[in-house]
Amino acid sequence: MRIITPEDIRDVYLKIGQRGHRFILNKFSFHGKHRTKSSFNASSIDGSNWWNIPLVKERWNYLITGDKNSDYETYVSDKFNGRKAIRFLSVGSGVCSHELKFAKLNPGWNITCIDFSEKLLQKASKIAREQEITNIDFVAEDIYEYNLPDKYYDIILFHSSLHHFKNIDGFIKRLHKSLRESGCLILNEFVGSNRLQYPKWQRKEINQCLSLIDKPYRKLYKTNLYKNRYYGSGILRMILADPSECIESEQILPVVRKNFKVVEEKGYGGNLLMPVLKDISHHFIDLNNRKRKTMERIFEYEDDFLVNNQSDFVFGIYEKV
Repeated sequence: MRIITPEDIRDVYLKIGQRGHRFILNKFSFHGKHRTKSSFNASSIDGSNWWNIPLVKERWNYLITGDKNSDYETYVSDKFNGRKAIRFLSVGSGVCSHELKFAKLNPGWNITCIDFSEKLLQKASKIAREQEITNIDFVAEDIYEYNLPDKYYDIILFHSSLHHFKNIDGFIKRLHKSLRESGCLILNEFVGSNRLQYPKWQRKEINQCLSLIDKPYRKLYKTNLYKNRYYGSGILRMILADPSECIESEQILPVVRKNFKVVEEKGYGGNLLMPVLKDISHHFIDLNNRKRKTMERIFEYEDDFLVNNQSDFVFGIYEKV
């Protein structure tokens, strides 16, 4: 496990340019929860992350639903269509963009969002009021301290949040108790290396994939620097930036599979694409023919990689038994 890497130095420089000195200073707190909150409360950096790229979103849709134009919220809603008054809990919901979509698609569902960031939930509540969505509630509380009722929920969702939780085994068992008979746990999650400590062989593949991108499109967001190599994150920066980040991500699938029946489970990659596209994604928001071909090349490279490797990102539906 590496303590600090060249990637860490570059990332600090980029974060200062993108978010300012105050964001970095917030990381020098003795309270881990404060550092985690500063990460979630920070405004998103337009164009710096892979999830901002339309072609990436289409890729996820296709790998999860089989249709590049159909998102997983619609896919899940169709699967549970006909069930009455579903009680739906989303844990670590943040600004609730996915939960609001579920609420609009399913006016008969009762949706509860819980997150420890009151600031993000206030934004979500404002959107719900503006859009006249009435079947959704927001609870600003730490899930570790929240009194989860037994055999109450029909669906519990984690969208990119479960990898921030510790003691995965005990936590999943607690959620299992809170689901009704035949209730479902739904994941859309990172399940790769703890603390993003990719093994050397994976970093090698990431750099091979990065080399498929022409230099003009490797210029780092809001800088005059180029991304010529990916070094991986050091453990020190991971803990300072967000003590909860991928803390036990490798344990998620084994624990969930042990406690639930797998209804379906689909990988959608990210092993290479997420680190490759980080801080250069802005080049691929608006596409010309050259950029589109570049994206096709790196998609194909990751597809070949996934033939023999488990996906770092997984969508799954798991039933309580």
